[in-house]
Amino acid sequence: MPSFASFGYLLPTREVVMASATPDFAQIVALAEHAEACGFDSVWVGDSVLARPRLEALTTLAAVATRTKRVRLGTGIFIAALRQPVVLANELANLDIISGGRLTLGLGVATKNDATLREFANCGVPSTERVGRFDETIELLRRLWREPEVTHTGKYFKLDAVRLGLKPVQPGGPPIWLAGHVENAFRRVLRLGDGWLPNAGTPAAYKDYWSQLLAIGRSMGRDANTLHRCVYTTLHINDDEAQDEREIIAFMSNYYGLPFDKMIGRHGMCWGSVAKCTEWLRAFIDAGAQTIVVRFGGPDQRAQMDRFTGLIRPAVTVS
Repeated sequence: MPSFASFGYLLPTREVVMASATPDFAQIVALAEHAEACGFDSVWVGDSVLARPRLEALTTLAAVATRTKRVRLGTGIFIAALRQPVVLANELANLDIISGGRLTLGLGVATKNDATLREFANCGVPSTERVGRFDETIELLRRLWREPEVTHTGKYFKLDAVRLGLKPVQPGGPPIWLAGHVENAFRRVLRLGDGWLPNAGTPAAYKDYWSQLLAIGRSMGRDANTLHRCVYTTLHINDDEAQDEREIIAFMSNYYGLPFDKMIGRHGMCWGSVAKCTEWLRAFIDAGAQTIVVRFGGPDQRAQMDRFTGLIRPAVTVS
């Protein structure tokens, strides 16, 4: 089994929008710079136009790219079906150029709920087409980046002799990691993905999902071991566990607009002492995760980052 590779940090692009009508963008850039200085291997941004408003993903990463040198830049998770694929291919190629080839694309179809359905409708995309458009968009992104000219007649898009003027720095385009942990999503990951990036409720669930992915891969003639395995999880590190619990409950409830008890088991999260959070991450690594993207579920992002890199990362055994 390939060894553990890296830690990523999710920038709080939704939190700054929720906090103020005039979001503090300088804070986002400063946190990205601090993450790089602390030794994080990548920084990530989420995506939503209307359902969970936040700073726009690609322009935010473009700004971060100009202020960092080493960290990879990731989208977790970008809703590709909301965008026209030729325009999107051009924008992503430009971002890969700006970053010097540091882009990783975490893509997903978006959870089906009332907010998502309204988002798709108001962005001019029928919600019933979101999965089909997503699959066709991935196919077109890769063709536009790799082929000198693309003509395509599909169910949702028609292209006539398109020659994309910009090509990514990374040969063939940025790696594409796909979200999801149900059977249809697993099949999509195996057909279309370079990697897998789920939000698993627990390390045990992640291990079970991976076993399912391996089995489905065998049935499809695709070796799932060729995929890069990532996981997205939320941490809040504080030896005062009562305070820690109050803060993560407030964070998650405010972020998702749902009662906290309805999110336990659905969203991977751990709060409490350094030892507890270290054990949580080790369990994901033991279950096969090669990259762990961490979101800090509390108000003081810089302090959480410092605790993580100073106390937890050195204690997590990587081989």
